[in-house]
Formats: sequence, structure tokens, C-alpha cells
Amino acid sequence: MLRLLPLLMLAGAPAPDTAMERLEALMRDYRGQVPGASVLVLRDGQPLVRRGWGLADLEAGIPAGPHTNYRLASVTKQFTAAAVLLLAEDGRLSLDDPVRRWLPSLPPAADAVTLRHLLSHTSGLVDYEDVMPEGQDRQVHDADVLRLLEGQDRTCFPPGSAYRYSNSGYALLALVVERASGLDFATFLRRRIFRPLGMAGTVAHREGVDVVAHRAWGYSLVDGVWVRTDQSPTSAVLGDGGIYSNLDDLARWDAALYDDRLLRPESLALMFSPATATDEPDVPHYGFGWRLNGDSVWHSGETIGFRNVIVRWPRQRLTVVVLTNRNDPEPYPLALAIGRLFGAP
Repeated sequence: MLRLLPLLMLAGAPAPDTAMERLEALMRDYRGQVPGASVLVLRDGQPLVRRGWGLADLEAGIPAGPHTNYRLASVTKQFTAAAVLLLAEDGRLSLDDPVRRWLPSLPPAADAVTLRHLLSHTSGLVDYEDVMPEGQDRQVHDADVLRLLEGQDRTCFPPGSAYRYSNSGYALLALVVERASGLDFATFLRRRIFRPLGMAGTVAHREGVDVVAHRAWGYSLVDGVWVRTDQSPTSAVLGDGGIYSNLDDLARWDAALYDDRLLRPESLALMFSPATATDEPDVPHYGFGWRLNGDSVWHSGETIGFRNVIVRWPRQRLTVVVLTNRNDPEPYPLALAIGRLFGAP
């Protein structure tokens, strides 16, 4: 605790004991024999908090911790966006390419849709979850998303004219990465992002192909009892939400967003620049895989049995990550409260 004192005092935050006591109070609902949470607080690249509460696996009694791998859900989208930007840097694609250049089986309604529209949720494409067959129990994959959209010769609005959050767009982007790179999406992420950054525990998970080490299992509270609800029919789609990761690997990812060890400065600028206004309360703009809100950039991830968020305050070089393996509550307010303990505006 004494080692953290200079950092916390310089931040203008509460004294360490007070901050940690307040943190414990914030995390009280995650303590004990319940689905847990792993929390990371970074300032200037140094971990002020790096620990877990509760359990990653209720049945086996395995505690949550820094190495626990959670399904990131839509926090995945920033990695998909980075993959596209890497290929743009390589000259393998352009952000203004029509999506039908890469996925020609899409219907004519997608003629005007570009990769930039997909990245910024301005394509107007129908959400694949809205057109899945009723009673679908087989898991769908990114290629299945394309097949579902092949039968939807319509858009919700003219491409580029409005914002509508789209899981379809990011599933299609994963397929574009595959076609432009010649590698399957999971392999591309491993070779071009995870391995170079030392994110050894992170994986775009494919059942039967890889194993998630130190895996957190997802749970939902049903009639007062925690029930394992780890997978849904959409859990196998990679581009919009299929990455598993942990606190230490996300610290490495956060560090790479401050310099050019992965992406060029101009690519990072695109990622964090307003690409479109949004219709989401308290989220003025969306970039590429990130919500932009004044001093902070952030993204949440929500899927059956998991609720996650990463919030960054770049000017303060402060980051809070909250990963949870339960269906509720949404952890964004919790992350903001934790950030304020350690100097967030």
C-alpha cells in the first residue's frame, strides 16, 4: 500500500487506505460465493488495482483474479477495428472500400455501404439477431451472419446518413479481415495483435479449436439462484464479441493505445476521432470500436452471463477495466465510480 502512496497523492485522489476501503465498499456485491469481477486500475501504465472478487467458476469454487479470462463481448469490437486499420496500413484494403468488394454475395441494398460505415455503425444494415430463425438453438458464426444478411435486400436508412449500433457490421468486418489477409480471423488477431503485444492469454475463442485458460463461466440470477448461462446462439460470432481476455493482457493493450508499437499515430487518431454522432444517451460520438464521451473513451460488452467495460481517460493516463461473469448489473457506472477514487474527472 505504501508503494502506491506517491501515485495516488499526485493524482489528487483520496489517500490509499481510504481509496481502497471505498473500493471494497463498491465491490461488496461481488464478494463471496457468487459470480465475480476482476478490476484493473492503471495510471501512467502502473497498476494501482489488479485483483478479483468472487468466483470465476461457481461449481469448482475457483476464485476470480487478474489472470481470469472473461468473454469480452462487445469490448471485442475495438480489436476488430484495429485489425481493419492494420490491413489499411498494409495497403490490403481501404476504409472507403465498398463492403461488396470483399463480400459480393451481399444484396444490392448494400451497394453504398463501405468499411468505414461498418466501423462507425452507420451502415444501416439489418441486425442479424433480428432475422435469426425463431427458436434458433444452433450457434451461428460470422459466416452465418453473412448468409442471414444475403436475404435482406434492405437497409434501415441510407448508408452514412444515421447511426444504429450494429453487431452485423462487426461480424462482416471479421470476414473482410479474413479475405484481405488470407488468414482466419482468430489467427490474424493472434499473429498481428495478441502475440506482438504479449497478450498470451487472449484468444478469439472457437469451441473445439482452442481452449480458454483460466476461464470464467457466465451466470444469470434466476429466482434467486445463480445459474450457468455461459453460451447463447450468438456466442460463437467472433467479430462482434468473441474474444476472451484478462486484466494483465488488457493492460498491455491499453499501453499500445498510447504509442506506435501496434498502430501508426494516424490510425490511432482515426480510432479515437468522432466518426459519427450517436443516438445513445450520454455518448455524443462513436469512433472505430470506441464510444467517445468528452474526456473519456470507453466501450462496454454485454452478453449472456457477462458484463464488462473498459474506460480510458487519456489525458490523465488513467484506465479502469471491470470484467464480470454475471448477467447484471451493467458495470459502466461502477467503473466511473472506481475511476473517481483514483483521479478521474
